[in-house]
Amino acid sequence: MNRLAPILLLLFVQACAQKPWYGDLKFEGKIPSSLSEVSGMVSTSPSTVWIIEDNGNKDHIYSLNLKGQLIKEFKVKNAKNNDWEDLAKDDQGNIYIGNFGNNHNDRKNLSIYKIPNPDLEPGNKIEAEKIAFYYPEQKKFPPKKSELLFDCEAFFYNNGFLYLITKNRTRPYTGKALIYKIPAVEGSYEAELVGGFLSCTNQKFCSVTAADISPDGKRVALLGSGYIWLFSNFSGEDFTKGTQRTIDVKHRTQQESICFLNNNTLLIADEQSQTKGRNLYSYSLD
Repeated sequence: MNRLAPILLLLFVQACAQKPWYGDLKFEGKIPSSLSEVSGMVSTSPSTVWIIEDNGNKDHIYSLNLKGQLIKEFKVKNAKNNDWEDLAKDDQGNIYIGNFGNNHNDRKNLSIYKIPNPDLEPGNKIEAEKIAFYYPEQKKFPPKKSELLFDCEAFFYNNGFLYLITKNRTRPYTGKALIYKIPAVEGSYEAELVGGFLSCTNQKFCSVTAADISPDGKRVALLGSGYIWLFSNFSGEDFTKGTQRTIDVKHRTQQESICFLNNNTLLIADEQSQTKGRNLYSYSLD
């Protein structure tokens, strides 16, 4: 037994020293513990991203380097974090904050905040313009369980419009997401329904939690908890009419944020959930 003890100890130490399993995702860095609920992310340079947190957190936007380290933060003025769920950017570098989380499908104050390119702003506060909107198909707040289609955690900017992909909360769960568009201009709007998308029927993994469009406008990526739905070869505003590729990244965490770093590289972040998450990952599409 005494001879076996050192061997068993060595095997135990080696097992503990093994690297964590991230599936097909490449681990890039750990996000600070103060930012445990990252819900949206957008890349504005080859070396940094901007992130937000969701309901119950500050009305702030934060810059991280690609190792997950905090670089800078702004308080967003004239903006309330009712439930911030995603970030998007336009061709001029303006950033849009999706204040449209709607878990119970009962909100009547859905909005998006537009701020100037934070990479160019001094100080620690930044002014926001408000884009208010509503879904004309929603008649009751909340609707019946089979029509809980009006939560949203995902959007992107393209050609002057913001495209919103809703998060399905129906019971029984159908996996259907609606796609709406609204002008990316300060004001109040009726969202226009432009399409729909059926992910899959496992509510734990198939609800859309984030979205982005590639810098060249040729790919749209939607995120679930461990899945990426990638669309290409589309024309017009309904990107789901193009070629769809479903990617299983083989890593199941609460993945809430996705963005293109470049045309071929995606960045993904997950929330802290018990001992897992609060990481920044990359995924190569090549």
